[in-house]
Amino acid sequence: MTRTSTADAEAANAADPGVAAGDTPAARRELLHGLPWLVWRRHRTFLRLALLVTVVGCAVFAYQRGGLMDFLHTRGTTPDADGRLANDFQNAYGQLFRSGSQLLEFLPVLIGVFLGAPLIAGEQEHGTLKLVSTQSVSRGRWVAATLALPLTVAVLCTALLSAAFTWLWTPAHTLALGGDWLAGGAFDSTGPVPVAWTLFLTACGIALGMLLKRVVRAMAATALFALVTSLAWSELLIGRLGTLRSVSYPYNGDGPDLPPGAVRIDDWVSTADGRLYGFGTCVHGDAEACRAKLGIVNRVTQYFDYGQMAGMQWLGAGILLALAAVVLTFVVWRAHRRPL
Repeated sequence: MTRTSTADAEAANAADPGVAAGDTPAARRELLHGLPWLVWRRHRTFLRLALLVTVVGCAVFAYQRGGLMDFLHTRGTTPDADGRLANDFQNAYGQLFRSGSQLLEFLPVLIGVFLGAPLIAGEQEHGTLKLVSTQSVSRGRWVAATLALPLTVAVLCTALLSAAFTWLWTPAHTLALGGDWLAGGAFDSTGPVPVAWTLFLTACGIALGMLLKRVVRAMAATALFALVTSLAWSELLIGRLGTLRSVSYPYNGDGPDLPPGAVRIDDWVSTADGRLYGFGTCVHGDAEACRAKLGIVNRVTQYFDYGQMAGMQWLGAGILLALAAVVLTFVVWRAHRRPL
């Protein structure tokens, strides 16, 4: 039996419970229940692995939080001048936070590539979609069953892992991941952002699979798309999700005392009326005469405060969720209106 015919047989058995569980009228009336079972059966390896990773990850984060809280209660959370606290923290928990952050950053990509891309492309490539469409199941019900179960599992797993990691990271945010919640990885691995990324990349993987109709091509295209969008996200969008705050201090004075958890973004020099110049302005030659001519008397530091993080995350997540909704709408529309 060829691969296609084997897949056709599976699809027929799953789409018609009468074949799998006895050819009875009652079984045939329960036709819809066979569709989620078919989706689970075809993707059960990845879905089970995702659930297993979620359980293990949440258990590890919950277990490690007890020791972390003891460390913080004993040593405090404010980095000292000689860096000893930060160094001890990195030795004890640095790998834990790096691994957790990387897991939450890469999980949406893996779900998009290995679950989203093959979801419909696999049905098209193996020919099972044509067989399922000959059963007494409307295309709308097939699309709903095909999308609902994988997306629900993906969102559930990512949300649980993100909640557990956020619970672990929050009390140690001034020390974990270098204390930089914007560039250190915490922004993309805590709160609603991982969930939004999962929905967005999974939806895009489904759409690319539907258009390309080949699993390997769809997976490669989804991986490339994830790389491009993640670069655009980090380089172009994140810094625009919030309004930079500024602190000015005398040109020859001590550096700024930023709030705990603040992320330093840029430094400038300025005139008394607030006109900004690049930080390297008037540092060569007769620097004092140059500064006097331009009226430079202050230094300015721009930063994001830790209190802005949640709002920036929700705004970014909202953008990703809106894009995911658009892509899923396109998938449903095309499944209804165009031959698959």
